[in-house]
Amino acid sequence: MSVLQGEPGDRVQILDEDGQVVDGATVPDLSDDALVEMYRYLKLGRHFDQRAVSLQRQGRMGTYPPMAGQEASQVGSAMALAEGDWTFPSYREHLALAVQGWSLADDLLYWMGNEAGNAPPEELNVFSMAVPIATQIPHATGAAWAAKLRGEDTVVLTYFGDGATSEGDFHEGLNFAGVFDVPAVFFCNNNQWAISLPRERQTASATLAGKAAAYGFDGVQVDGMDPLAVYQVTSEAVAKARDPPDGDLRPTLVEAVQYRFGAHTTADDPSVYRGDEEVERWKRKDPIPRLETFLRERGVLGDERVAAIEESVAGEVADAIETAESTERPSPEELFAHVYAEMPQRLEQQLQYLRDLRARHGDEELFQ
Repeated sequence: MSVLQGEPGDRVQILDEDGQVVDGATVPDLSDDALVEMYRYLKLGRHFDQRAVSLQRQGRMGTYPPMAGQEASQVGSAMALAEGDWTFPSYREHLALAVQGWSLADDLLYWMGNEAGNAPPEELNVFSMAVPIATQIPHATGAAWAAKLRGEDTVVLTYFGDGATSEGDFHEGLNFAGVFDVPAVFFCNNNQWAISLPRERQTASATLAGKAAAYGFDGVQVDGMDPLAVYQVTSEAVAKARDPPDGDLRPTLVEAVQYRFGAHTTADDPSVYRGDEEVERWKRKDPIPRLETFLRERGVLGDERVAAIEESVAGEVADAIETAESTERPSPEELFAHVYAEMPQRLEQQLQYLRDLRARHGDEELFQ
């Protein structure tokens, strides 16, 4: 039976907290190489996250949204997409974008304040990152509808957090998707906190996945810290979007239940609104040791291979940092670009004021 056809409130899980396959679960049909690749991406994401937070603390990068604890949902879902499918991220999908081929250096460049880092490579079917909450959901629905109208074999997956389900864009995007039966997967990263607002303060619904019933299509809740379960659920949702069974609608709402170990962003202090005991309880569900245990017991991962992966990951992240930091910084005048098709008078006046200051003082004195 498809995991999408489970009872409401069921949470799909394949690996338990100790990395053991739960009773009755079926491991996805992935090769050993693909499983090791999944593990390497988890390690890459964790190391990248640690280095990125460190860069921000050293003043080498602007505000950054950490993703530690959420790696499994990003890797498992991104690996379930086929070549040609589209991804619409929010702002925390550093790892999902890396799986799709987005450069880690460009990701860093964006958080360093260079908008060039948010320009999707032409060869990738990836939309630019969305910091405003939930605005990417109607965009993804529109892209999926366009693909359907064109007769394209394309599925659109969009990521968003639990806080986005309180936005009007969430309702409008999912309602439209259900009415027009578009090939979309709506992937909710429920990390328990919308900045400082807990999930139970956002909705009286028993689950966020259950909200799909209002739009007439399937919703499924999955252990978002179990990469195998996320891969399985997303794969089935993608397959249904591409070729739904008779009588079924194409869209699916996936609620990946997980936890962000760190702050909402580096401008946030999570100790103000949650306790250490809660964090430690969730850290016992850490996706990396869970998958590592499974792979070691499967005989495809050992100490030497883990050490090689860690060395390779550290080198890849170091290279990305060097590339980002060696990229020429944009002119301060870029602050005024790409906002309006035709710059309004008030911005023209501000831009001229900036130019006058730069002419009198120079950038080094002005921006030290």
